Amino acid sequence: MKVLVSGGTGLVGRYVVEELLAAGYQVIVGGRRAPHPRLFSRPVEFAALSLDPDKDQIDIFDDAYFFVHAAFSHVPGKYRGGEGDDPKSFQKLNLDGTVRLFEAAKRAGTRRCVFLSSRAAYGDHPPGTELAEAMLTEPETLYGRVKLDAERALAHLAAPGFAGVSLRATGVYGDLFPNKWDGLIADYLAGRPAAVRAGTEVHGRDLGRAVRLMLEMESNRISGEVFNVSDISVDTNDILSPIRRKTGCRHALPAPADRAMLNPMSTAKIRALGWAPGGTALFEETMQRLAAGLPES
Repeated sequence: MKVLVSGGTGLVGRYVVEELLAAGYQVIVGGRRAPHPRLFSRPVEFAALSLDPDKDQIDIFDDAYFFVHAAFSHVPGKYRGGEGDDPKSFQKLNLDGTVRLFEAAKRAGTRRCVFLSSRAAYGDHPPGTELAEAMLTEPETLYGRVKLDAERALAHLAAPGFAGVSLRATGVYGDLFPNKWDGLIADYLAGRPAAVRAGTEVHGRDLGRAVRLMLEMESNRISGEVFNVSDISVDTNDILSPIRRKTGCRHALPAPADRAMLNPMSTAKIRALGWAPGGTALFEETMQRLAAGLPES
């Protein structure tokens, strides 16, 4: 079966594509430009795709049995605050354009749509509050509001023959290059100060497995639903410690962050379907792999 993955060349989308390829799916990568021939471990097809809501792109779904929507237009390096100084275009592309793609997929006969949403849909809550899918959502950023409104639009479109499901993902890390922590690691090795912060993370491969689960699960168990996708909490110290051990860098590590300020995400709902992330062991394995590619001091 063919899966169209919008934004498949992005830092997050690449993990989803690789997981689907490993599982034997044929993947069509949708985006503004074709991927480099060696970007993925196996061959993929390409379809020109835009987030412009004024375009009818029903034809790109001709061969797509499933649709995974990971594309997002934003200021490079930013999601929250990714609108920069143009919130109108940000909302037009990422909400109106996204809903237009959902509608086109449904009209084309695509059987299932998985939307990569974000924990930002929850908004701010008191420190230590566990974020669960059934709780009140009050996003305080435009990014969070756009994600939440797109989730609701997809749930409204869900119907027999068109299953729609949203995955609220936390921060996504992994071992592909370029890597989300490249800048942090480079700053540390150069002796530049690193901010002390903690966050919740999930490995890109585990997110890919969550997407695959949504494609393979009985539609009546997932259609119209939202699922949290999160795994571990890590801080700057956790990320840089393996780098220091491998390279012998003498720069001091940042102090551990206060994790009591975090809001963990409940993943009981998706775990009940059989999803099981890699946890601390996968994080440690990933950091060792990233560190192995660095020169020693």
